[in-house]
Amino acid sequence: MMLNVTGRLIVIVGGGAVAARKARGLLEAGASKIRCVAPEFCEELPKEVERVRERYQPSHLEGAALVFAATDRSDVNDAVVRDAHTRNLLVNRADTDDEDPGDFAVPAKLTRGDVTVTVSAGSPALSTLIRDRLQDLLDPRWQQMAAAMRELRPLIKSAGTKVANRRQIFRELASQEALNVVADRGTAGLREWLLARHPELIHA
Repeated sequence: MMLNVTGRLIVIVGGGAVAARKARGLLEAGASKIRCVAPEFCEELPKEVERVRERYQPSHLEGAALVFAATDRSDVNDAVVRDAHTRNLLVNRADTDDEDPGDFAVPAKLTRGDVTVTVSAGSPALSTLIRDRLQDLLDPRWQQMAAAMRELRPLIKSAGTKVANRRQIFRELASQEALNVVADRGTAGLREWLLARHPELIHA
């Protein structure tokens, strides 16, 4: 599951290197409202993050959409997870505990334009290793096709064709032939190729 975090308040309890890493990842994902709660903050914490220089209290979670327990104290992380669950909030726990692991993990992420690949493999180190190996396998045509889909997907959806027909069109756009077209002729050429195959889309 990939979440749209834009405009949602995300609370990170903790002010050390782990909290800073979580904050950077959230900013890269489009988060615009991040609040860190801790008595002290490390220099690596991004300047865009709101700082609340206090010891954690349950009230710090008010208004949050997501919560991260990222302190170096297991008792504080225990409390953050417990309080988040009381409020029906999803919480990620940095020091994963078998008895109280939290609700979601943050995978290693690889982004190339409109293509995002995430890896979760049981440990952050292994996930990062796999992610780094995968980046050499990414076909640059995939990135071109993903960018082209910003234009073509609305065209296809507005055509009023049956669901089965739309699925077939999207399968064709994921073919080697379509990838070669977008690589050679760009989005405009791909659109021409698509309309020649599916004239019902012309007036969409």
